[in-house]
Amino acid sequence: MATLLYKLGRLAFRRRGTMALLWVLIFIGAIFAAASAPPLPADTFTMPGTETQKAYDLLKDKFPTLSADGAKARVVVRAPEGKKLSDPGEKRKVDALVADLDRAPEVVSVVDPFEGQAVSKDGTTGYASVAYEVGATQVSPEAHEALTKAVEDARGSGLTVEMGGDAVPPSQTMGAGEIIGLAVSAVVLLITFGSLLAAGMPLVTAIMGVGVGICGIVTLGSTLGLSSTTSTLALMLGLAVGIDYALFILSRYRAEIAEGREREEAAGRAVGTAGSAVVFAGLTVVVALAGLAVVNVPMLTKMGLAGAATVVVAVLIAITLVPALLGFAPVKVLRRRDRAQQYGKPLSARQRRKAEKRAARQKPNLGTRWARLVLRHPVAILLVGVVGLGAVAVPAASLELGLPSEGTMAAETTQRKAYDMVSDSFGSGYNGPLMVTVEAKDAAAAAGRVSKQLGKEKGVVSVSPADANKSSDTAILNVMPSTGPADPKTEDLVKSLRDRAEGIEADTGTRVLVAGQTAMFIDFSETLNDALLPYLALVVGLAFLLLTLVFRSILVPLKAALGFLLSVAAALGAVVAVFQWGWLADVFGVDEPGPVMSTMPIFMIGVVFGLAMDYEAFLVTRMREAYTHGAHTHDAVVTGFQHGGRVVAAAALIMISVFSGFIMEDNDFIQMIGFGLAIAVLFDAFIVRMALVPALFALLGNSAWWMPKWLDRLLPNMDVEGARLSQLPAPELQLPQHRREAQPRFSK
Repeated sequence: MATLLYKLGRLAFRRRGTMALLWVLIFIGAIFAAASAPPLPADTFTMPGTETQKAYDLLKDKFPTLSADGAKARVVVRAPEGKKLSDPGEKRKVDALVADLDRAPEVVSVVDPFEGQAVSKDGTTGYASVAYEVGATQVSPEAHEALTKAVEDARGSGLTVEMGGDAVPPSQTMGAGEIIGLAVSAVVLLITFGSLLAAGMPLVTAIMGVGVGICGIVTLGSTLGLSSTTSTLALMLGLAVGIDYALFILSRYRAEIAEGREREEAAGRAVGTAGSAVVFAGLTVVVALAGLAVVNVPMLTKMGLAGAATVVVAVLIAITLVPALLGFAPVKVLRRRDRAQQYGKPLSARQRRKAEKRAARQKPNLGTRWARLVLRHPVAILLVGVVGLGAVAVPAASLELGLPSEGTMAAETTQRKAYDMVSDSFGSGYNGPLMVTVEAKDAAAAAGRVSKQLGKEKGVVSVSPADANKSSDTAILNVMPSTGPADPKTEDLVKSLRDRAEGIEADTGTRVLVAGQTAMFIDFSETLNDALLPYLALVVGLAFLLLTLVFRSILVPLKAALGFLLSVAAALGAVVAVFQWGWLADVFGVDEPGPVMSTMPIFMIGVVFGLAMDYEAFLVTRMREAYTHGAHTHDAVVTGFQHGGRVVAAAALIMISVFSGFIMEDNDFIQMIGFGLAIAVLFDAFIVRMALVPALFALLGNSAWWMPKWLDRLLPNMDVEGARLSQLPAPELQLPQHRREAQPRFSK
């Protein structure tokens, strides 16, 4: 592997014009193909096998005009103080609002507050229910604009009007947090490399890789059914790993130059060694993303595969385009003082004074000093790290999963205002009604009997009259719970209703299905919860096999996997403490604590696992390289941190700064994603990889690289550490011309 990538790196450096032109043509071609492709299909959210999906499939067949899984909007109106909605003047305003809503594009039906018995007992508040013929992700800009205009016109008439539901136009503005995160990333790169060109190179290559990946998704979208939401994970991970991979190779190139390699030779060795780590780190990310297929939610499967494809593009760019760009500016990527030292350029008086001061200090870099500290006190550091992360992970035992509720949105959003108005005037359960389908030969009569039985359940406020289809073989009931959509009692009620429905079907043959948006959220959470352990086992197991190939060891992959589990558990514990329990809620701007988003653990495992294996691969492959060249494990650890500690710290800081930008968003669940990923990277990079890993190496010594002889013979030798590169002929190892004149040539 190392030899092949070494040759590829040298070829890309030597044929830099051709390689760069090739990628530019690929980039332009991808843009042209995306521009010529048909529009992306709308996202269809399905959950095969769940009761909600069965109910929706039934309604599509029996109520084709109902659009049961279409987008919904609830427009809540409140009369001015001292008046009621039934007053003639206020009723005319409500009628005008309903008429405007009914004329909006893609609207199937609008239920008037007075006709739908959706007026509060005091007569001051009511709501109109709007149903769309398309799903939430398919609602057109024209329909969004019409909904917004109708609400604004009603407000102008003197009514208090707010709207909720998945048909409400989403907010897509980039906040200041994301901009600050990107700015911090640029600063970290500049400080790390001390060169503007070197700092910009990872950003440019990452953006190009993401561009090719996203354009590929758009091009193949209509063929493979990839919606616009499919690109979300691809965008986030493509930027993350794209920056990391380019940073790793660029850093190794600078290290090879510092050792006196020729520029082309340095590029080849950088790709042969760091590039090998990049390839296998990329494979672990691909495994994690492709593993989302086990969740059995088509949307998540497509997101995972699209993200995996983007990571593959990032790997290819790192091992081909990065060395080609180094060929255009092989010296400019070095610090100014390093350029003078390496290539004999005269120093100014100021530079000479600084050089003399640095030479006088002659102390090892921070990575070396840290590694030696850990090696001196491995037991103490290991105990502090494990106990500390274990303590932070304790709240994860109380993890409650759910999906976003408008009741936890920022107080100033229209969705939250509408939610609060309904809760105050009707009860929190009216924000999450349940839809029950009844299938029988005489559905109307059967629905009447079912209604009486369901109404006896504790937690049911009311059951609406049945609405049967034309053939009278299917009917719909609306069940109003007493608790809100995110309340655990509502989930218990859904389970109780379904248990009773099974009994009804067993006794009478009447098929009863409990659905609705609240039930769908519950089914989705349960699906993800059931898939969490199989997904974790699949990802960790396959990655263990890959890392065994890379490091030729059993214990190194084992501790890598255990460290990852520890950091993820600690991150989930921190998320539970802040967003579910409300600790430090004011600091992070959490409006109302509630269940953790169902997708959070799955995405955290996938994203953090990929980044964690990046850091593990880059640090430990450098250690393995030193070990295979004869160094003791303790010395190999120091070598790994000497060359890789600064780079891994910079890569982690970049990711933390980008993810932390989302913490400043108004939406609690966006905050949750940003906080969870940022804290997970912090724990994994700085505690697990840079503290626990070297401590374990110190305790295990050379036995850390142990592998049974039979397994060593069975597994192919991938040579990720580049041991075979030392066998290259002497001309391949020559120093730059000005240094060859001052030093003896290498002997064969």
